Order: sequence, then structure tokens, then C-alpha cells
Amino acid sequence: MGNKKEVYLLTGSNIKPRKSFLRDARLEIGNRIGDIIDQSSVYESTAWGFESNTDFLNQVLMVRSTLSAYEILSEILQIEKNLGRIRVDRNYSSRTIDIDILYFGSEIIKSNDLIIPHPRLHERKFTLMPLAEVAGNFTHPVLHLTNKELLEQTGDIGEVWIFKNENGI
Repeated sequence: MGNKKEVYLLTGSNIKPRKSFLRDARLEIGNRIGDIIDQSSVYESTAWGFESNTDFLNQVLMVRSTLSAYEILSEILQIEKNLGRIRVDRNYSSRTIDIDILYFGSEIIKSNDLIIPHPRLHERKFTLMPLAEVAGNFTHPVLHLTNKELLEQTGDIGEVWIFKNENGI
């Protein structure tokens, strides 16, 4: 256990009940990883990297944690498993829950098991919109641009909007 770090996590689901999976992940993250200090609105978007009949819900959580990045990864994998995530291969597919570590403070980590900042963060509007909402002025430690600047510069043309349909979960 060390000093507390601010960790940015992205949760996502496109298997119903999507909003319930986000809520359950949020509760588990708060119990297992650290205190949730802030959270974005829930955003809805079309699938990225594969075809799906169901849109994704995504939310960014800012968590204050004493765990190491590798301990957080281990907890995330367990939370995903507990919520029914089945990893069949490395291709994109529909999922009950997906949790990505976007940032671990301003640390840069590159290993076979973990890359932080998330290597495709800057390419994904569904990540950048909620991230810019909670941490717009946070500077990407590799690209040296704020999350707001990354959002403005992304080439992603996918549709992303704030989720409002409470009955369509």
C-alpha cells in the first residue's frame, strides 16, 4: 500500500441491462479499488471496432486508490468476471462489462500485461467525451495534450451522446 493515486477508469456495457452493469461495476470498483471521487455522465455510442445491434453505455470514473496499477488490473479482471464477462479472444465483441484503466496518475507503464495511458484512448470519442467531462484539463503524459484537446483533435467520427433513455436499459 502506498500513496493514493488518481486513477481514471472507463466502464462500458452493451448487453442488457446495460445501466445495471455500469452501476454494479461502479459499486464493485468503490468496494475493491478505491474511493470514487468523480464520475461522468453516462454516454451512449455505437459499437467501435465491430458491428453490434446494441449501442454501448460508457462512463468514466475518477478513483483515488492505494493499489498499484497491476493490483487494479487484477481487481478489474475479477470484477468483470463476477459480472459475467467472458473473454473468448482478443477481438472486440459485445460484453456485459468492460473496464479499462485510462490513466494511473501521470505514470507511463508499458509491459506485456498493461499499457498506461490506455494506448487507444486518444482515438475513441466514446472515451474522450466522458473523460473530458471529469478531467478536461488533465494532460496526457505521453501526448502532452489535455483531454479536451485530444477530444477536439480526434479523428473518430462515431456517434456519441449523453444517455437519457431511462426505460431503454
